[in-house]
Amino acid sequence: MKSKYLILAAGFLTVLSLSGCTVRSNKDSAGREKDVDIKTPFGSLSVKKGGTDIKDTGLPPYPGARPRKDDEHGDSNANVNISSSLFGLKVVATKFDSDDSPDKVLGFYQKSLGKFGNVIQCNGGMDINFQHHDKDDPVTCDGSGGEFQKALKAGTQNNQHIVAIRSSGSGSTFAVVYVRAFDGKDTI
Repeated sequence: MKSKYLILAAGFLTVLSLSGCTVRSNKDSAGREKDVDIKTPFGSLSVKKGGTDIKDTGLPPYPGARPRKDDEHGDSNANVNISSSLFGLKVVATKFDSDDSPDKVLGFYQKSLGKFGNVIQCNGGMDINFQHHDKDDPVTCDGSGGEFQKALKAGTQNNQHIVAIRSSGSGSTFAVVYVRAFDGKDTI
């Protein structure tokens, strides 16, 4: 009998917490979900797919680069924001193709990344790891993997700017990523 009341109480609390929840979704011209905004009394989540502007990463566009379309929907770019009173996370990711070599693209971004701190080059991909580090520690090349062969990183563990690249035919495919994690005392 006690378990029945516990289940009813948990259900009631769930309904109360969801009563302040709003969900807004935008669709593209083909009727597919494109953007989603969810707001609750405890925080919010915003996901914007597709038309992300590279300027949102804090880095300039590479001359002549073309936005990459990884699938039939062309959703290689995203801008995600998670915010609550305890923590937050912002991730902006854009992907491009270029006729230039990976070294030429990395050379272009080397200087731009310098405004965010010491620039390091990582081999074996782009790993974003917030664990086991102080938020103000400089970025590291912890781990590896994924589709990219090299990456340039600058900033701190909780405020990272990354350019990751791989060869693609006679040119290259690269991603420009901004990641900002914060606790309840910080703001974006």
